[in-house]
Amino acid sequence: MSRTDNLYQLPENLPLPVDDGATNHLLGLQLPSIPLMSTAGIVVDLGSISDKTIVYCYPRTGKPDADLPKGWNEIPGARGCTPQSCAFRDHYQELQALGAGCFGLSTQTTEYQQEAVRRLHLPFNLLSDVELAFTKCLQLPTFEVESMTLIKRLTLIVKNGRIEKVFYPVFPPQHNAKEVIDWLSHHPQTNDR
Repeated sequence: MSRTDNLYQLPENLPLPVDDGATNHLLGLQLPSIPLMSTAGIVVDLGSISDKTIVYCYPRTGKPDADLPKGWNEIPGARGCTPQSCAFRDHYQELQALGAGCFGLSTQTTEYQQEAVRRLHLPFNLLSDVELAFTKCLQLPTFEVESMTLIKRLTLIVKNGRIEKVFYPVFPPQHNAKEVIDWLSHHPQTNDR
């Protein structure tokens, strides 16, 4: 079965996510030392990375041959994981030039994420928090759909394992990578610490 909508573009008139304060506690926090499996098959501990790192958390990527969860377009901020990932892919060299690494993070399995990495030609790894250990430890905002617990879309800029900037809510998702680059460009002190 193939989808009739376009995974790479957002439909018009999506409900806008609002800042519900669910990430107010994150700024300045040290990331926990929690092993996360990457799509490269290696374990990543975000809390131990000293380099500047972008972690964009997203609900779930869809597949061209699978329907979206029921009511997906009505959930504020849910739609747009593929356009967001593609934007980070397209701006990846700019992020590297600013000294930043990049990871996507969702509660999907590594196997599911590996399909997205191949299909979207992502030059960076996706991390699986399928057990919700990272999500629960940081008290990241989540929502439930079809028996899945998914992370609300947010992006962290991390240096030496400490959160320096939080983007939340993120909308439209395809502009998030550019917003991150703009912030990094205007905060050069984070480039050298």
